Amino acid sequence: MIRVQEADFDVGAEIEALVGGRQDVGAVVTFTGLVRDFAPAASGAITAMTLEHYPGMTEKQLAAIEMEARARWPLDACLIVHRHGRLTPGARIVLVVTASAHRQAAFEAAEFLVDWLKTRAPFWKNEATESGARWVAAHADDERAAARWTETSGSTPRPGGRD
Repeated sequence: MIRVQEADFDVGAEIEALVGGRQDVGAVVTFTGLVRDFAPAASGAITAMTLEHYPGMTEKQLAAIEMEARARWPLDACLIVHRHGRLTPGARIVLVVTASAHRQAAFEAAEFLVDWLKTRAPFWKNEATESGARWVAAHADDERAAARWTETSGSTPRPGGRD
């Protein structure tokens, strides 16, 4: 399930809505991305971040990323919530929740989703600082992290043992 929204979200409520009461789920992994008040390349502290996207295109790409995760790992549930609009330091930007019978699948799928969201989701970030605004460029570290999933595409074993 994916959602792109301006409104904030409640992490606990989202997890409960996704997997509350389910007895087939053995592991739930979450990642919450937050707006920082600094960036290595920024001049001055970040006072706000504005995330822009193209409605329709963004949801389609996020759905494709989720489908790829579901094809690679045995997920019982998956949720991606990504915000857009003007956000201030400390605000939640993204939530990724993966649930599976096995912890390895939940952890790997969550890591994959975060890496691919960072590099393949069509969001554009503009950071406002004390000395002006700037568009955030892609980071080589993010590209390297995402590339490892391409290198191992289709070869990730599905967990089946005890965990």
